[in-house]
Amino acid sequence: MKKFALVGAAGYVAPRHMKAIKDTGNDLVAAVDRFDSVGVIDRYFPNSAFFTEFERFDRHIEKMKRAGNPIDYISICSPNYLHDAHIRFGLRIGSDIICEKPLVLNPWNADALMELEQDYGHRVNCILQLRLHDQVKALKQKVDQLPDGEKHDVELTYITSRGSWYYTSWKGDESKSGGIATNIGVHFFDMLTWLYGDVEENLVNINTHDRAAGIMHLKKANVKWFLSINDETLPQEISQSGQRIYRSLTLGDEVFDFSKGFDDLHTKSYQHILDGHGYGIADTRRAIDIVYQIRNSDKTALSDQSHPLASLPLAKHPFSS
Repeated sequence: MKKFALVGAAGYVAPRHMKAIKDTGNDLVAAVDRFDSVGVIDRYFPNSAFFTEFERFDRHIEKMKRAGNPIDYISICSPNYLHDAHIRFGLRIGSDIICEKPLVLNPWNADALMELEQDYGHRVNCILQLRLHDQVKALKQKVDQLPDGEKHDVELTYITSRGSWYYTSWKGDESKSGGIATNIGVHFFDMLTWLYGDVEENLVNINTHDRAAGIMHLKKANVKWFLSINDETLPQEISQSGQRIYRSLTLGDEVFDFSKGFDDLHTKSYQHILDGHGYGIADTRRAIDIVYQIRNSDKTALSDQSHPLASLPLAKHPFSS
């Protein structure tokens, strides 16, 4: 049984990590979050120590280490911009790391962490759960057999509606979340490059507060993609049905089914890591490069290769004057 500590226990994704720790037969012994709405811990680890101040959490972890009872893994579910600092903390106290995506916001942060892995002798693992989805794995086997020069046409649409609260939270601050493409799209970009290889060209048509769209030419695919948190971009039939989320992904001649196979991907990720096969910093580097380029690239005019939803009228920021 491995001992885990959790940074960011009150966040949206934290319960998936708690469940994964439980399902793999391990123990959560300490958790920290500045917010104390963490009653979900009782469902999995009612005896876990909990702190709302990082300094007290740090002291508790250090005391355990000095008593000969060190933490094996630090799981990180904190806001995106804090991942780098919390990974560094975990390495310094002698733990391996399991971090939610995006691992970091900037490519040079990843480079520095790779050096720190060597300095401290511990490993950083990133949750890249779509690589473990059965349908995605089956598709990769097909893609790997594509003749040289042959490419799939891929269209990705992901709309997950968010209210005005989003812009007040850290997620609405690009300097903290990385923006739409990073916050809701980085795992898709990782999956696509894992399937189809390196980026040959990365064109950005739109990158605003509520949506992003572009065209990406990969070694074995041409991709048109659209990401949004604005419910006004939902297809009419979806909006009229009362749904607030729309996912569509066509990969070559495969229509990817978003309705199945997602429930236990975090548990599969944890087991993958515990078995010594986790995805490290180098594995997630391409996706980090992609979303960094999206944030910092000049916009390219729409073309017949662009995603059809990219031509929708742009919306004002809800808090703009």
